[in-house]
Amino acid sequence: MKEQSQSAQRADAAKNRQHILEIAHDAFAVSGQTSLNEIAKRAGVGAGTLYRHFPSREALILAVYAHDIERLVASVPRLLSEHAPHQAFRVWFATLADYVRVKHGLGEALHSPAAQEAIRDTYAPVIAALDQLIAACAAEGSMRPGLLSADILMLMSFLWRLPADADGRALAERLMDVVMDGLAPKG
Repeated sequence: MKEQSQSAQRADAAKNRQHILEIAHDAFAVSGQTSLNEIAKRAGVGAGTLYRHFPSREALILAVYAHDIERLVASVPRLLSEHAPHQAFRVWFATLADYVRVKHGLGEALHSPAAQEAIRDTYAPVIAALDQLIAACAAEGSMRPGLLSADILMLMSFLWRLPADADGRALAERLMDVVMDGLAPKG
């Protein structure tokens, strides 16, 4: 009986943590300055519950970033099932740019050693996801074979440097067209 109660408590705690991460993601997307108390209020939990899961602002920011990247990496199969590979590539990079923009908007919190470790920890999964997209695009014929994921990630970094407004998104579309043309098979 006691084991069932502890199991239910752990399930509730995991559900609360997940809910807090989703609320924090949305709040930080609007403003990197959103307070932890405001996030707790929006999530419908007490400040103690939030601090039990995330003992500092930095811990919450890093957890949101890692959660976003985890979701992005996991989205590749779904994107490839819903879109042609070249379109899945574009959608995936637009989403990555949105996540990185949020990260950049959080300023000093992401310059600590813990933050740099979290960013390094997400690099390999991002490269693996990008490998899948590139392979699908090469199989489709929209990209030449042999392209390196790390090179493409660096090339595509222009996306998160653009403003998130309508003009920035229009520019991103135009530049993405140029990039896709450059990645296409030669001949």
